[in-house]
Amino acid sequence: MGIQIAPSILSADFARLADEARAVSHADWLHVDVMDNHFVPNLTLGMPVVESLAKATDQPLDCHLMIEDPDRWAPGYVEAGASSVTFHVEACRAPIRTAREIRAKGARASMALRPATPIEPYEDILAELDMVLIMTVEPGFGGQKFLDVCLPKIRRTRELVAKHGLDIWIQIDGGVSAETIERCADAGADVFVAGSAVYQADDPNVMIDKLRDLATNASKL
Repeated sequence: MGIQIAPSILSADFARLADEARAVSHADWLHVDVMDNHFVPNLTLGMPVVESLAKATDQPLDCHLMIEDPDRWAPGYVEAGASSVTFHVEACRAPIRTAREIRAKGARASMALRPATPIEPYEDILAELDMVLIMTVEPGFGGQKFLDVCLPKIRRTRELVAKHGLDIWIQIDGGVSAETIERCADAGADVFVAGSAVYQADDPNVMIDKLRDLATNASKL
């Protein structure tokens, strides 16, 4: 599908989520951060809000579960309306089973890695996934500074995907902006979560188009 941009509603006005979704009509996905104040030190929204948001927008929802026990909760987010569900491998006891359950319900299955979590131990389960999310900040809060130390992991992940001939998207989340997106695209990422950069722009859709163009020009895919 080429380069994709997924604005994060973590940076949106939670009191106007339907309007905020419409404000990013040029986006490929709407990224929804679900936090439980246990796996990460923040509490955001949950399944009922995802269900309401799915009814209020035609944008496909990309739900990123930063929660404990995603094995239990992930399939329910597909039922709530998510088209893609990401679980953190650090919190998941049965990643293969969870990925298969997400797929069986009709959504894309994605595995997320915190900045210090290596990709290599999970090489053998890549075929069970549709996407790998590499966090480029510590999960929990928006507006953080991009961690350049994660760029080599993006490259290694792309190399592993190519090694096995898989059609897997590599998503980046954290500090994505016009100043950082080209480095990530050059390293092999093709799906970009951008919160503050989009929602704090004068025109969110203009920024989405700019980010997509920058990444496309820098991508080697």
